[in-house]
Amino acid sequence: MSSQDNSEENLPQQQDDADGGVLATRDNPFANPGLPPHEHRVQDIDERAAKRSERVVAGLFTLSMLSTIGFIASFVAFPVDKIVYVFPIGHVSALNLSLGLTLGLALFCIGAGAIHWARTLMTDVEVPEERHDIEATPEVREEVLAGFQDGARESDLGRRKLVRNTLIGAMAMVPLTGLVLLRDLGPMPGTMLRHTKWAKGKMLINENTHEPLRPEDIAVGSLTFAMPEGLSEEDHDFNNQIAKAALMIVRLQPENIKDKRELDWSHEGIVAFSKICTHVGCPISLYEQQTHHVLCPCHQSTFDLTDGGRVIFGPAGHALPQLRITVNDKGYLEAMGDFAEPVGPAYWERG
Repeated sequence: MSSQDNSEENLPQQQDDADGGVLATRDNPFANPGLPPHEHRVQDIDERAAKRSERVVAGLFTLSMLSTIGFIASFVAFPVDKIVYVFPIGHVSALNLSLGLTLGLALFCIGAGAIHWARTLMTDVEVPEERHDIEATPEVREEVLAGFQDGARESDLGRRKLVRNTLIGAMAMVPLTGLVLLRDLGPMPGTMLRHTKWAKGKMLINENTHEPLRPEDIAVGSLTFAMPEGLSEEDHDFNNQIAKAALMIVRLQPENIKDKRELDWSHEGIVAFSKICTHVGCPISLYEQQTHHVLCPCHQSTFDLTDGGRVIFGPAGHALPQLRITVNDKGYLEAMGDFAEPVGPAYWERG
């Protein structure tokens, strides 16, 4: 018999290891040897080392909270269009860069703190567990619950109050970044719609000819579109501004105007109303000369220009805002201020 056969014969049929494994046997020479002996960490035997680890974890959680505060401060401090040069990236948005760095640092510090806490302060004793059926018996459920309670106790969450409090603070503050980002979905309606480029003394400029309008340029029954003086198509925010300030001008017979305020705000029967429909903000462009009604092409909201621009049909919720106009000493039509009420669709802050 060979030496190899002699060695296999010398193996016992089965022998349990002290660490829970099974030693090699003749029938199973590659049996599970079990877990290696447990080695205690320095934090397990030295409370000063444990305190140092606790301070490191708390410092990471505190840095996460400061980063969250920095995220909010960056959102307030940096304008959207501010560009900075960062080597070697190049020119980038200061707002995007600061938001990314502060949010990334806040999340990283929470993760790093949790990992350092688990590796240095929580229990690291490995316990083998045999596989079992998916459906647990009542005994197993009680055992799992007891294990969860033991884990919570061994995590030292109750005793390590510094770690616990800073973790709670960091986890509570990180969601604030999401709330702040909600503000970037767009401007508040009250800020966006309440004010336009119209102001006292600004002349009415024909949108097609880009020339100031005189009363004699407006014929009875015609519909003219105008924009405020100083607004240029070359402006970077032209589309945003004209979407609020677009004006339509109609000349009526003064005796046909039913609303007294509309008559007072007009000039020789020339009335100026916002071109923006008060339903969902579509531009109004259809004018019926005989009835003096204007129609929104999107959802057929209809407004009476002889009666303060009130709604007479369709889903629009309120009348078209009117712009008070007059004639300056050069004979040009000009505004006497901004619209008295916000233009465009209704919103909940509107009075």
